[in-house]
Amino acid sequence: MPTTLEILTSPALNGVAHGFFTRKGGASSGVFQGLNCGHGSSDLTDAVNVNRDRVAAAMGVTPEAMVGVHQIHSADVLSVTGPLDAPVQADALVTATPGVLLTVLTADCQPVLFADRQAGVVGAAHAGWRGALEGVLEATVEAMEALGAERANITAVIGPCISQRAYEVGHDFMENFLVEDPDYGRFFSGGPAGKPMFDLPAFGLHRLREAGVGEAEWTRHCTYSDSERFYSYRRTTHAGEADYGRLISTIRL
Repeated sequence: MPTTLEILTSPALNGVAHGFFTRKGGASSGVFQGLNCGHGSSDLTDAVNVNRDRVAAAMGVTPEAMVGVHQIHSADVLSVTGPLDAPVQADALVTATPGVLLTVLTADCQPVLFADRQAGVVGAAHAGWRGALEGVLEATVEAMEALGAERANITAVIGPCISQRAYEVGHDFMENFLVEDPDYGRFFSGGPAGKPMFDLPAFGLHRLREAGVGEAEWTRHCTYSDSERFYSYRRTTHAGEADYGRLISTIRL
């Protein structure tokens, strides 16, 4: 019997089938130990397929109902009604079709799940610093509106991602934000090495609230700090490991 999957959920999304999956309960081994759902990694294809099958079963759908995109750190959103015929480059998905399981993969970036229960519209976004700065969260809200959602009725939840205490960046990185809006300086603090520390989830929450969603929250899980539960690109880099697993986050009507 496989180890039990660990699925984090948010009370804010009660009534909507969703889950931020941790790495527990998967078939992968080595540096990918656990539930690696990323075919973009160098993990064994069979292991990733087993992991994804387990996610589908946990979410009450067939593996064919899982829909994801080839993520490129953009602000592009895809509106879907079913499985895709070919890979599409984008960083968020929306649907009003029951039974379609929207999925995003992350390993420090923000997985963000959206729902307007009244309109019957859901969304999922992959929002790293670049995507968040370029507007992927707002674009997801707009794509949901095109399907009949109202932003005041949308709940958005940011799942496990890297937290400020683990996210040291360069001054040139910070400049990207200050050029956009000098007020973004409040999402940076001084680190122990004199470099800025960036608060990615606080920035995501700010952009969501500025977009006018009815409710926005972060689950407050840090991917870098909890190696037993989460994959982390940055932790892998610091450890000198060759590759890293990808966490999956899902939502469906």
